[in-house]
Amino acid sequence: MKVLVLSVTAGQGHNSTARALCAYLESIGCQAEMLDTLEYVNGALGETVSRGYLLVATNAKLAYKGAYRLAEKRKKSKSEISPTRATGNLMSKKLIKYINSYDPDVIICTHVFAGIILDVLKEKDQLRAKTVGIVTDFMFHPYWEEGVNLDYVVTPNEQMLVQARKKGFADSQVLPFGIPIHPKFGQRISKEQARAELGLDINKPTVLLMSGSMGYGNIEETVNALDSVPFDFQLITVCGYNTEAKARIDEMKTSKRILNLGYVDYVEKLMDASDCIISKPGGLTTSEALVKGLPMIIVDPVPGQEDRNTEFLTNNGVAMAVTSTSPLDDVVYQMLANPKRVEVMRQAIALLAKPSSTKDICEFVKGLVTDEAQENE
Repeated sequence: MKVLVLSVTAGQGHNSTARALCAYLESIGCQAEMLDTLEYVNGALGETVSRGYLLVATNAKLAYKGAYRLAEKRKKSKSEISPTRATGNLMSKKLIKYINSYDPDVIICTHVFAGIILDVLKEKDQLRAKTVGIVTDFMFHPYWEEGVNLDYVVTPNEQMLVQARKKGFADSQVLPFGIPIHPKFGQRISKEQARAELGLDINKPTVLLMSGSMGYGNIEETVNALDSVPFDFQLITVCGYNTEAKARIDEMKTSKRILNLGYVDYVEKLMDASDCIISKPGGLTTSEALVKGLPMIIVDPVPGQEDRNTEFLTNNGVAMAVTSTSPLDDVVYQMLANPKRVEVMRQAIALLAKPSSTKDICEFVKGLVTDEAQENE
């Protein structure tokens, strides 16, 4: 069977999700292909969305927050001349040519923009393929109500069923399999082994600071705040591609031991070595941390979906959030100095984690074609 996975470059989470799906599908005998939807349909538009996300994440958070709130409050678009439907209709005309050429049995989309285009094509009865949307945050983006014609929608958790109903999805469409992550995050080694392999003290509490692949935020300021915490722990910092920040941290004089890294492809080992993670609450990183059983300390969420992720995670007792009145050093101390609270958080994490999300989704997708073939025999 053939599967087409449609992604959109808005940060790297959607693409990482798409790649994880493709890799697993191929491992179970399916042919899978990934396509950056907006880049294919209109290169300039794809570049605009990609750069726009980077701008939002760094310098335009307040503007994005206002736009996101307006999107949440808007009325659902029902007319073909509404902005979302009109745009989806225009983009669908080019995308359908690619789809017809590849002729997939199933199409998966990891971003709502791709989902809207598929929804338009489904409404026009132009697709023979089954369609599956993936919600990559712990909330439905406002525009997911434009994707209710898809056959199925995968949610991060069963608790999102009420949200799905509000968007217009039937219960039978909702698959609470979790956000797809690389299967390697489902495998664990002991803290002691992970720390030993990283050259760290095997007996000392360890905090992991993640700043994303691009090294967002003032990492040095965060390290200074962590160094002031009156608790003995060691720190792993991941600066991603931000080589300047890594160089500055390498030169810092700190009382705490720091393993300072740039971009790495073994985050799963870093998580195994750690007692908690400090990070923005992106859907993918959050899902990886949950599978690893790591309590989270949330910093600097991008307004909009990451605000909503923060609400979901703190409401479910698996994370603590840094705010203007609850600074990082206070939150870290409260967590590390209270092992009973951490244990309660770990119990809550076990209720939310989806370690087999990618497997479950891919096996379901493969079963769609198998079941259809058996029905036609």
